[in-house]
Amino acid sequence: MFTVFIIPAFILGIFIYALFKKVNTYQSFVKGAKAAIKLTIDILPFIATILIAIQLFSASGLLDVLAWVTRPVFDLFGIPHELTPFIILKPFSGGGSIALFEQIVIDYGPDSYITRVASVIAGSSETVFYISAIYFSKTKIKNLSYAIPVALLCIFLAAVLGALMVRWMML
Repeated sequence: MFTVFIIPAFILGIFIYALFKKVNTYQSFVKGAKAAIKLTIDILPFIATILIAIQLFSASGLLDVLAWVTRPVFDLFGIPHELTPFIILKPFSGGGSIALFEQIVIDYGPDSYITRVASVIAGSSETVFYISAIYFSKTKIKNLSYAIPVALLCIFLAAVLGALMVRWMML
């Protein structure tokens, strides 16, 4: 009941604080909006590039080939082989991985082991390449030799631990 007032109270609090500090809120808002528009224009080529690459990756069949090649590794670590394409696509595309997740739920049911593991993986991982393209496009850091492999390793470890935890919880 009181939760509907949290955001309006927060906004009102910001205006009261700005009034107390004698900050021109309208001018600050316009300045921030200008900066946001410039930022959007600056990162647009990076976003377009990563989205095109994701579409090419999926449409070319490379995702299926990579899933077939890495399937034994996932099986070795206890991750259901049905989730291999989902785990491979997740670091590249949030939308594409959600579509695969939806198909997993339809194929195996919402309460199945495979769907539960997919849910844990979806909640414990991020679109590494998309986030990296946006974040690193606006920083001076251009050497991604450590950031991306570490992020991918974390996603893989989250998938392994997620599969183990779901298996343990279903006992």
